[in-house]
Amino acid sequence: MDTQLAATARAGWIGAGKMGAPMIRNLLAGGISVGVSEANPAAHGALAQAGATVATDLSQIEGAGVVFAALPHDAALRAVAGGLAAGAMAPGSTLVEMSTVSPGCSAEVAEMLAAAGIRYVRAPVSGSTAMAEKATLTLLASGDGAGWDAALPMIKLISARQFWLGAGEEARYMKLVLNTLVGASSAILAEAVALGSSGGLSRAAMMEVICESAVASPLFKYKSELVVSQDYSAAFTIGQMIKDFTLISDAGRSNGVPLMTAGLILELYRAASNAGLQDEDFFALVKWHSGISAQQG
Repeated sequence: MDTQLAATARAGWIGAGKMGAPMIRNLLAGGISVGVSEANPAAHGALAQAGATVATDLSQIEGAGVVFAALPHDAALRAVAGGLAAGAMAPGSTLVEMSTVSPGCSAEVAEMLAAAGIRYVRAPVSGSTAMAEKATLTLLASGDGAGWDAALPMIKLISARQFWLGAGEEARYMKLVLNTLVGASSAILAEAVALGSSGGLSRAAMMEVICESAVASPLFKYKSELVVSQDYSAAFTIGQMIKDFTLISDAGRSNGVPLMTAGLILELYRAASNAGLQDEDFFALVKWHSGISAQQG
């Protein structure tokens, strides 16, 4: 496909949650007409005001050559794919599916869509809601090469970096690889901060040094203020991290890969959730661990 977008370019979008909504706005800002299928009527007003056409069903995506989906879990993807394969998308059109789902579910969907003649691009994203708003996300992609070529001009409107990884489920695995490291960062920081606090260090001092040290990372810098202020308003919740680490553990088990550290981290998130922190940011593991340390002290 030509890298220039046609003035009449139109996309469909399924699922306009925390990540989907800002990506839709970026497509609209890039001159793309977007028809949105969003089950939550509360989201319709803001999307319509931004210029999208919105419905509670799949009617608004019909006729779009490229359809994006951002869904919460495997069951939602299976249900949506069934509707798409049943006629909501025409043969030869492209589905760009951006969720964090299991590779096994994604492979099932690939067979379903292939039977309907729909090109299927797996395209999970890495980044925060703030990055989604600024179109600075990293997009990981695999699947149908022709579908990738067709969708790439639009994809560049919602992401700053794109990695094409292969013809199958490689992008799904790459997202699990990244989420393993992201989730582990919170877990090890929780223990490090608890250790430093026991020696009289303030959180502000620790985070300042950490973010200027050899272990500094964009993630630690992004979460530094949250850790210091102890305001764990969620960008990505502990409950969501439990879902992702369950996917990670299941994928490892399915492929015969021992993931002992990931299994321990999953149990840490579950313990924090059981302590009432399920809806707080996943870096609230720092808060949870400090509470445990205080009790033991």
